[in-house]
Amino acid sequence: MEANGLVLQSFPELKNDTFLRAAWGEETDYTPVWCMRQAGRYLPEFRETRAAQDFFSTCRSPEACCELTLQPLRRFPLDAAIIFSDILVVPQALGMEVTMVPGKGPSFSEPLREERDLERLRDPEVVVSELGYVFQAITLTRQQLAGRVPLIGFAGAPWTLMTYMVEGGSSSTMAQAKRWLYQRPQASHKLLRILTDALVPYLVGQVAAGAQALQLFESHAGHLGSELFSKFALPYIHDVAKRVKAGLQKAGLAPVPMIIFAKDGHFALEELAQAGYEVVGLDWTVAPKKARELVGKTVTLQGNLDPCALYASEEEIGRLVQQMLDDFGPQRYIANLGHGLYPDMDPEHVGAFVDAVHKHSRLLRQN
Repeated sequence: MEANGLVLQSFPELKNDTFLRAAWGEETDYTPVWCMRQAGRYLPEFRETRAAQDFFSTCRSPEACCELTLQPLRRFPLDAAIIFSDILVVPQALGMEVTMVPGKGPSFSEPLREERDLERLRDPEVVVSELGYVFQAITLTRQQLAGRVPLIGFAGAPWTLMTYMVEGGSSSTMAQAKRWLYQRPQASHKLLRILTDALVPYLVGQVAAGAQALQLFESHAGHLGSELFSKFALPYIHDVAKRVKAGLQKAGLAPVPMIIFAKDGHFALEELAQAGYEVVGLDWTVAPKKARELVGKTVTLQGNLDPCALYASEEEIGRLVQQMLDDFGPQRYIANLGHGLYPDMDPEHVGAFVDAVHKHSRLLRQN
């Protein structure tokens, strides 16, 4: 079946919709939980699967992505899966060469240095055709999940993608990207518009392929102060949500909850809560009660245990989870970490975190 050029898939019935109900603000019997980077190097089976090929070759293999996505679900009773992929497949689809250097991270062979470099980028409309392998991975994974839990799709937000494209990789200061904002504001807006135009059909395509929720990662929000964030990040975050929702409706697709996670963006929580997303993700530096005061009761909150808390004993993890759940309250809440899992974490402690969320959230509802 097709709608506006998108192939609509048919999938097994969903058996556990707790995550989706919480995302939509509906009451749940317990607090749903998943972890950013739950498909990651902390799992020995992940390392074994990944050993055979380089990072982006793995990303381009629907079968490998499906296997990596499912691995944590075999170990832990998580309430959602998130497709294994990477935010930098979008700059790749726009024509930039990116490699993942072991021990260093992403590396762009020719970063954007001048405004004229924007002419090297492909038309944003080609992104969907370039990223068919992501859609295939989502469809395959959704079928293999057999309705066990919902599948989350994702992308990087425009500012975060821009930082990598200008810096040429990771950076502790984002000085080159911020130089663009100050010295080339119009070119910066042009690049951010190109990225937004690429992201909208990409995210709509993920839903058409089978994604049941979407998360937008503004991983580098903290490098911008309130003023720069309001000028160069927030308008595009808002635009992505608005246009994706319109795109889904135009394609005849049911709406899906959208999550915005702006790491270190605590200065913009009120604005993010009004940006058109059903869920606002929090990093571990934000106090849950303060966050709820700022965002009100119209959005669901997601987060926000310090990932390093998983280095603690299982008993201490249970205590920290109980405190977190008490602070967030039982409804309009999805448990997660305040950032992704680290490679040296003990899978047993990840399991202890997941189990503690389920146990304590059920007890919380009884009292």
